[in-house]
Amino acid sequence: MNYNKYRPFTTINMKERNWPNASITKAPLWCSVDLRDGNQALETPMNLDQKVKLFQFLVKMGFKEIEVGFPAASETEFKFVRTLIEENMIPDDVKIQVLTQAREAIIKKTFESLKGVKNAVVHLYNSTSTLQRKVVFQKTKEEVIEIAVKGAQICKELALQSTGENYTFEYSPESFTGTEIDYAIEICEAVMDIFQPTPNNKVILNLPATVEMSTPNIYADMVEYFIKNLKNRESAIISVHTHNDRGTAVAASELALLAGADRVEGTLFGNGERTGNVDLITLGLNLFSQGIDPELDFSNVNEIMDIYTEAVGMAIHPRHPYVGDLVYTAFSGSHQDAIKKGMAQYEKDKPPYWDVPYLPIDPMDVGRNYDPIIRVNSQSGKGGVAYLLEKEFGLRLPKLMQQEFGLIITDISDKNQAELTGKLIFETFKKEYIANYSPLTLKSFQEKTEDNTVMIKAIFEEGGQQKHLEGKGNGPVNALYNSIKENIISDFQVIAYDEHALDQGSDSKAIAYLQIQDGKGRSFYGAGIDSSISMASAKALISALNRMISNS
Repeated sequence: MNYNKYRPFTTINMKERNWPNASITKAPLWCSVDLRDGNQALETPMNLDQKVKLFQFLVKMGFKEIEVGFPAASETEFKFVRTLIEENMIPDDVKIQVLTQAREAIIKKTFESLKGVKNAVVHLYNSTSTLQRKVVFQKTKEEVIEIAVKGAQICKELALQSTGENYTFEYSPESFTGTEIDYAIEICEAVMDIFQPTPNNKVILNLPATVEMSTPNIYADMVEYFIKNLKNRESAIISVHTHNDRGTAVAASELALLAGADRVEGTLFGNGERTGNVDLITLGLNLFSQGIDPELDFSNVNEIMDIYTEAVGMAIHPRHPYVGDLVYTAFSGSHQDAIKKGMAQYEKDKPPYWDVPYLPIDPMDVGRNYDPIIRVNSQSGKGGVAYLLEKEFGLRLPKLMQQEFGLIITDISDKNQAELTGKLIFETFKKEYIANYSPLTLKSFQEKTEDNTVMIKAIFEEGGQQKHLEGKGNGPVNALYNSIKENIISDFQVIAYDEHALDQGSDSKAIAYLQIQDGKGRSFYGAGIDSSISMASAKALISALNRMISNS
């Protein structure tokens, strides 16, 4: 690893920073660049129909500014802009944004594409970084400023010649992160001198991390320094456009907002050149998780994912924040236990704020449900198993039984090296506890009560032979227990019993859980399901006895 060939990024010398103590309290102005920046990064760019469908969906989500293309780059890009305008697809409260280099022919072609538009942002840019000036353009600072100023003059002249179109101007010193900060301010002020913005007719100054070159705090320093030293700040909307080369585009955008930025350009799921743009889904839902209205509709992330994958042809990682198929799923036993208890407490207390361990937001708020929250594999524990049995089948296992059955499920999953479905877990439970008919099979069970004493008659089958038993007790379980101890097995005792209804209605069934202990101190659970709670209890006792006998 030849790390010596790289050097650390130069920090900003600031005596006082305000952004570390600031808070984000409202959503920024959003601009989707999926149809331009995102599209240019695709192996196979979107066709016209895909672009139209994605544009309409972005409008549906609530975007008020949408960068739709680089009209001078190709006939497809030009035609798309014309289609949106000529077919009246742009709502009155939405501005389309188009990108143009600071070159006369390209600017003219761009304005030609916008004829008849109601509201549009003309996004002018030229590269300003030290490296680009030296290597790509071989121009001085003054020459690069001249390019920007001339481009702004042409834009302004063409706008004045318009026939009713309403234009907002945006300027980007491309590769802002690689540009000397004072020089970035100088070139932006030169462009502002041409556009002559006012507080009522602002210019957008976009500060792109075209290549993410530093930690997010340094980018925040650059943005705050820029804002503090910019003349006529009140006439500018400060926009940020972060790429993800270091994997911190979301953090960089958030810190830039703390530093005073007003606007964010980005893409759904972070699609863009190299490692991508800032992900507006994550950024918006980060706000949502803090109780801030993101002013974009994320209520159905499955629909957003479907539209996105259809348009761009790329899959979304299952661990993608907030939307991935596995982000609301727990396999770990400790996580499952915490989620199970947290969900139960939340449903019981119904507090004003969401507060469940390991779930930063309620999956229901983004169109997901609770079914996949807990899934079981060899890393899972009793909590996950118990959660699935309760949610899917209505079983509320006693705590010690959860531990016992959890070990059984973990062993099965470990041997199979696979995830276990709720159905398979339930079938395993039934086989282990409900359908445990050997060596004792309960054929019939009758009870009656006289003078607070319960008397039972039961018929058992063991090894092909029937046994008729009678017993008395203070309840049906006690009476059956006394009879079995006297006639079949004496060395055990009942130490715990639970029961509950499985469903509602006149034909509802009940389940009983019963724990016994043998003479060696070992405990065994059994379970029984029946429309009669007495019969369910009797089945649970026999199941526990059969499990004890099988393990003796």
